[in-house]
Amino acid sequence: MAERFEKQRMKMVDGQLRARGIVDPRVLMAMEKIPRHLFIDEGLADQAYNDNPLPIDSRQTISQPYIVALMSEAMELAGKEKVLEIGSGSGYQTAVLAELAERVFTIERIAALAVRARRVLESLNYYNVAVRVGDGTYGWREESPFSAIMVTAGAPRIPNLLIEQLVVGGRLVIPVGNRSSQVLLKLTRLSQDPKDLKQEDLGGCRFVDLIGEYGWDHS
Repeated sequence: MAERFEKQRMKMVDGQLRARGIVDPRVLMAMEKIPRHLFIDEGLADQAYNDNPLPIDSRQTISQPYIVALMSEAMELAGKEKVLEIGSGSGYQTAVLAELAERVFTIERIAALAVRARRVLESLNYYNVAVRVGDGTYGWREESPFSAIMVTAGAPRIPNLLIEQLVVGGRLVIPVGNRSSQVLLKLTRLSQDPKDLKQEDLGGCRFVDLIGEYGWDHS
């Protein structure tokens, strides 16, 4: 069984990631290593390495592998950074970040998802991760500044509090748009002025809603 999943991971990385232009060797190695099937319901395990998102509990999703890789590569992580993730979800993207950075702080608004993600991460010995339940649109000010921040849910606008929690030179990767489609943006903070940003368009995407004070209203 483990050997079969390992072969599926290698096929996923070659066919879905390298073939589409993902070149960061650390991202590719992380996604070759991490058992994605452990982050979803057992009944969906055979679909874990397919080229599409999958449902998880609480009407949330685990992102398509290519999107995970694209966002991870855009973070430009070398291994010594402290990063923030907004939207832990299944914990799979968190695990990828844990392979790429020194410390990962991740916030999930749905307690049941946070508990499950923490359990799976600890079972895989990712002890460089801190998980918090709460409104991720506020960020995690007491642990800021961060070298990079990733938001794994679609936002109506860029939360200014997250920009303020970046180091100068830090990157924010976030999907921004309406509730049916977004553009994946990479924003780099260029100076102490939080409005001084370089913006890059990484392409169209579709994520679940970012719910919170500076996201979409739950209703």
